[in-house]
Amino acid sequence: MAFPDRIERTIELAHPVERVWAAISTAEGLAAWFGDRAGIDLRPGGRAWLEWSEHDAHAELRIQRVEAPHLLAWTWRIAGLPEDDLRRAHVEFTLVPTPDGTRLTVVESGFAQLTAEEHDQAHGGNTEGWDRELGELVAHLDAR
Repeated sequence: MAFPDRIERTIELAHPVERVWAAISTAEGLAAWFGDRAGIDLRPGGRAWLEWSEHDAHAELRIQRVEAPHLLAWTWRIAGLPEDDLRRAHVEFTLVPTPDGTRLTVVESGFAQLTAEEHDQAHGGNTEGWDRELGELVAHLDAR
């Protein structure tokens, strides 16, 4: 039986592309909704990181693609795998202007490379995680 390889979420935001781009591509923007501390070197090959102090969690990211203000992609360690495991998930944000703001699509892929047990933990956890985090992005953008 094949495992789902990806998580895909699309949301409509009542904010211009440039504002959404700033929220996903700057340290200040990321720290406002995706973790509580962040850093980013916004260039292919650049390093980025996120911290969630309430969960004592840290994520290291490697920027793969930057096509401002419409596409940002990174890779990161798959949740639940050991720190030294070389398998990575690929996360891609695509922003499309709409008459009312921005359509944001987030796709995280790379889960098919996991065992059944690893897949259940990583895919299930990240599915819930993206729903929660994107809700926080909406709340952050709407609050300003």
